[in-house]
Amino acid sequence: MSKAQLKKHLSALNKEQIIEVMLELYDARKEAKEYLEFYLNPNEDEKLEEYKRIIRDEFFPRRGEPKCRFNICRKAISDFKKLKPHPACLADLMLYYIENGCEMTSMYGDMWEQYYTTLETNFAKAMELIAQLGYTKQFSKRIERMLKSVEDCGWGFPDTLYDIYYEYKVD
Repeated sequence: MSKAQLKKHLSALNKEQIIEVMLELYDARKEAKEYLEFYLNPNEDEKLEEYKRIIRDEFFPRRGEPKCRFNICRKAISDFKKLKPHPACLADLMLYYIENGCEMTSMYGDMWEQYYTTLETNFAKAMELIAQLGYTKQFSKRIERMLKSVEDCGWGFPDTLYDIYYEYKVD
């Protein structure tokens, strides 16, 4: 069903019927529940921290060994983005993902090549968003601290991150 068709069907419903549809949707889908709760009570800081915990747990779980499931981290970012938070919050979460990956490699030593490639690709996405929003200066100290933390890593990882950073950096 297209949005136009959905709009037509919803227009034909009275207020009580629309409320009933919304309540059924709320109960039926976890994503809908989360979206509606955020839409009606948008506490960005709380939601941002919730998604940061998801990412942090992939690299530094409270119990057990790190899993480093990048797909879980990307899904957390994607799910957060669907809530339509302030763009600065989204940029913060995207950068937080890379920071955790860098912290892990600093703690545990060299990782596998795909690990670095994934972080590089996602850092480029984060930098692109940060630059588009005009937040490069706002995030620069944080980014530079992260870059400094991985200077001793292998696979040309720090060089690639610096190249990406300088591509978007505004003086």
